[in-house]
Amino acid sequence: MSDTLRKAAVTGHPVAHSRSPLVHGYWLKKHGIEGDYGRMDVAPDDAERFYGDFAASGLVGANVTVPHKETAAASCDWLDDAARSMGAANTLWIDETGKLCGANTDGLGFLGNLDQLAPGWDANRGMALVLGAGGAARAIVWALLSRNYTAVHIVNRTQEKAQKIADEFGSKTVAHSWDKLGNLLGEADLLVNTTSLGMSGKPPLEIDLSTLPGSALVTDIVYAPLETDLLKQAAAQGNRTVDGLGMLLHQAVPGFERWFGIRPEVDEDLRKLILRDLGVSA
Repeated sequence: MSDTLRKAAVTGHPVAHSRSPLVHGYWLKKHGIEGDYGRMDVAPDDAERFYGDFAASGLVGANVTVPHKETAAASCDWLDDAARSMGAANTLWIDETGKLCGANTDGLGFLGNLDQLAPGWDANRGMALVLGAGGAARAIVWALLSRNYTAVHIVNRTQEKAQKIADEFGSKTVAHSWDKLGNLLGEADLLVNTTSLGMSGKPPLEIDLSTLPGSALVTDIVYAPLETDLLKQAAAQGNRTVDGLGMLLHQAVPGFERWFGIRPEVDEDLRKLILRDLGVSA
């Protein structure tokens, strides 16, 4: 490799099973770009040093995965609105002045997936119902508020965690315990599962959607299996559904554009490539 080759990587611990190199490798090949995207495992006790002196890594930028998103954000000289709101960055780049910049593109990935697979999904920006209160839920709440949803209700088994997100994002967000879910479903225009329930190897997401309005859209950030039991149940009763794979793909778009100068598209060939690697059937 030449010294001028632009290099990026996914960083975190562990990163051995990350699909990011497949995604970015696909785009590099498609656009004929002389660049490289790999994996860089950063041990937890080395994370502060690594991100604090990111320029020494030889990378023009990086994706950041668990458990280093907060450490990466704290090391940045500049953060976009999403990363600043969440205190977490998943995309880094060095600007023309040498400053380390950070963004959180998880919310943009969520929006991009729905925009592509369910055009007009946000025409009725009434009540969104978000299941879970982890990092993905926080990003999705941010995304929904950026699209001017009237109300975002967060339901979690530990209400205190949901309340923390609601407190951070203000009066349009409301926290609930899990036992309130049945009552809330009847008012939802959008239902989003951000928990790992229903994922391969995890417990099922036990939920009765019979009171969910037929006009409501249902989406799940889980993509293995591609069609979760939640999506199957929703589709069986006539609701529109969107699987979670596109969120993974769309969140990668802004970083690639920053590092390699071309804004890539999430196309069907890329989806098929990742599905094959996951061993997931559509």
